[in-house]
Amino acid sequence: MKTLLAEDDFASRKFMSGYLSQFGDCDVTVDGEEAVGAFMMALEDGEPYDLVCLDVMMPVLDGYQVLKAIRDIEKEKKVSKEKRVKIVMTTALNEERNVKKAFELECEAYTGKPIDVDRFEQMLKKLKLI
Repeated sequence: MKTLLAEDDFASRKFMSGYLSQFGDCDVTVDGEEAVGAFMMALEDGEPYDLVCLDVMMPVLDGYQVLKAIRDIEKEKKVSKEKRVKIVMTTALNEERNVKKAFELECEAYTGKPIDVDRFEQMLKKLKLI
């Protein structure tokens, strides 16, 4: 599994990159703009990501803006729904309006912080990533 992690908090970034690396390659970005750039580069290189984990509160572009940008890029490049990247929002913002907004922008899952690794792994299995 090839993963892109977009996380600006050092402790969360270190934990999540270590955790996700057990399943394959994990690239890390620290803001939303870097995340969009990394996603585009991987797609153009013919080595797209299988999973993108987005923190909601990031500098430059927030997680919602990144999610929308990725989905717009996929539509522009005519990536089928079956082949598009799985996107999981990872955040401490668990209010209903935040969750609803993420799903309206077409994420596959939304998980709160701190990350419960057992639940996260079950989600990865449900998404058929592991």
